[in-house]
Amino acid sequence: MIVLGNVQTPRGRELLDEVREYFQVVEADSVAALSESPDCPAELSRVTAWESSRDILNQMPEGVAILDTDLRIVWQNERFARYVAELSRDGEGFYSLLGLDAPPEPSECALRLALAGKPTVCRTLRAREGRYFEIQATRLNAQATDADRLYLLATARDVSVRENNRQKFNSIYHAGLDLGDLSPVDVMQLSPQERIELLKMKILHYTQDVMKYETIEIRLFDRASGDLNLLLEVGMSPEAAQRKLKASTEGNGVTGWVAATGKSVLCPDTSQDQRYLAGALGARSSLTVPLIFQEEVLGTFNVESPLPEAFNDEDKQFLEMFSREIASAINTLDLLTAEQITTAVESTQLVLSEVATPVDKILNDAAWVLEKYIGHEAALCERLQRILRGARQIRQLIHKAGETLTQSDSSGTLLLNRPGRPALRGKRILVADNEESVRHSAHELLERYGCEVETAQHGEEACLMTRSFQYDLVIADIRLPDMNGFECFTQLKRIDEQLPVILMSGYGYDPTHSIVKARQQGLQGVLYKPFRLDQLLDEIEKAVTAK
Repeated sequence: MIVLGNVQTPRGRELLDEVREYFQVVEADSVAALSESPDCPAELSRVTAWESSRDILNQMPEGVAILDTDLRIVWQNERFARYVAELSRDGEGFYSLLGLDAPPEPSECALRLALAGKPTVCRTLRAREGRYFEIQATRLNAQATDADRLYLLATARDVSVRENNRQKFNSIYHAGLDLGDLSPVDVMQLSPQERIELLKMKILHYTQDVMKYETIEIRLFDRASGDLNLLLEVGMSPEAAQRKLKASTEGNGVTGWVAATGKSVLCPDTSQDQRYLAGALGARSSLTVPLIFQEEVLGTFNVESPLPEAFNDEDKQFLEMFSREIASAINTLDLLTAEQITTAVESTQLVLSEVATPVDKILNDAAWVLEKYIGHEAALCERLQRILRGARQIRQLIHKAGETLTQSDSSGTLLLNRPGRPALRGKRILVADNEESVRHSAHELLERYGCEVETAQHGEEACLMTRSFQYDLVIADIRLPDMNGFECFTQLKRIDEQLPVILMSGYGYDPTHSIVKARQQGLQGVLYKPFRLDQLLDEIEKAVTAK
């Protein structure tokens, strides 16, 4: 007879004494103390030990099961039973209860390997509904030879979060490789729109199939205007897709705030965030992260869900990682496109620099001949005029071909903002200087900004060219071989009183005081050699704008 608890009443003690005449009485305060008592029978000791162990096993965070050699469940703890209930599986088999359609191969089966006498074996298996379990198995009585007495102890730990995160990390890594897989050859073979569509297709694949986001919106930041231009959207309402947004913390929704601050925003409840502007129909939660490349915000990436609290900090972390890969791919595409544009521009400039001097000489000579023989023979004058027009058209056609190629490529860029001087585009400028390097530089520098440049070596040539053609500006050195700066300025003004003129002087050297005298008669500007490019461009802009 077993008595649990301390019997202290007189009547209780009398009863115990009477019972001892017929039974063995073992007194203990608890089951645990009973199992440790030297008077406790061996069978009872095993029972009490098992009861204590079962209580411990039920407190474990892993599912625990005892299996027979047919892998049927003999006993399971509360955690394992909960796994089975969550997966709504019936049956006796260990793997079927955990939601596996079929057991793994024997070489990968932790249970079979443990039965074969292998040390504790650990395997990670995928169940249904995207669940993953880490299985560990070991023999309970390793020395047993009788199958009826051989059992397995198996633990199952839900590692779905860990495995899904690992897969996401791996997918993002491969997404980065794939998104950035754009070679210069590929860029050249695709049209500008095809390049963008290829990138959008890859982004959409990884966003929907890997990240599992169905409603997305990606916008790119235009630094010149501050606009957030739509690159890609799926599932957004027409009003949201057409909405004009800027990178601003006020009045431009969560997207504008993220672009302006470079910080992510997680909206667990869109109705509670005053910054939120309606995007997808019925959206209850949203997550917006910046597209950042080398600390610079290139745009925004927004996902939305009809469920409240659909996103958490972990989703934010993964989307930020993925957005960095997208930003890197966008930057790579722009760099490759910019490289192609630069190559086209440089090729055009090289051709122009090679033909610039010969064409100028043709123009100079033809203008001189036309000046000397005008009025004597109509047919000759007409041919000379055709020579002049043809020589100028050569350069204009090269310009046009280069601009067509550049515009064709630049229309496919996503972020490329090329610097320019709109006020100079299409302006015809005549540069008169005895130094060939100066004339060559004038072509090279000014034609880069869309100017049409022609040159002359002498003051007389400059005047001849001005009488033959119309210019928006003349830039002349004060020390020409046949006249000084003031003389050249005076003659040019006689030909066209409204013609802007800029005089150039080396290191401020002006022995004839040409600049002082020309200023008194309306000189538009002065350049002192050596001058910087920005100074040259500023003076030209002032002159042509004033005109």
